Amino acid sequence: MPRLQLLRPGHAPAVLAFERENRAFFAASVPDRGDDYFAHFTARHRALLEEQTAGVCFFHVVVGEVGEVLGRVNLVDAAADGSAELGYRIAEKATGQGLATAAVREVCVLAATEYGLTTLHAATTLDNAGSRAVLTRTGFTITGETELDGRPGLRFLRDLRQ
Repeated sequence: MPRLQLLRPGHAPAVLAFERENRAFFAASVPDRGDDYFAHFTARHRALLEEQTAGVCFFHVVVGEVGEVLGRVNLVDAAADGSAELGYRIAEKATGQGLATAAVREVCVLAATEYGLTTLHAATTLDNAGSRAVLTRTGFTITGETELDGRPGLRFLRDLRQ
């Protein structure tokens, strides 16, 4: 059974493999990370861990039975007002199994109980029906329209105090 874990230094090889294996799949629905991301992955991973230590962001990986990363669920830009932005991505081979919904639910609980957050924001493109479904199933409500990398999208909000 997959487990949600807070990102740590030892996850780096599995996260890099996850990002490489799913790059084309992700690029179909979210902006591509670009070649620079992969070329400087080690420094980027270290910087993420520093942001996490500072309490600015909370990065999570969904780890499978044999230690492979099946997904990422992140809370970024945690603010003094108790808000943060939710982002997630699930490996192509793990989609359609309820993994994203379970991971987002778990992160919402952690956000409220461990990280002191009260509100989460999220956004997705209109053509990403799977992501819209995950957000709706996990208690997010539509707050308006947006544009993501030149594509029409929707903004969502989840009040964690309810």
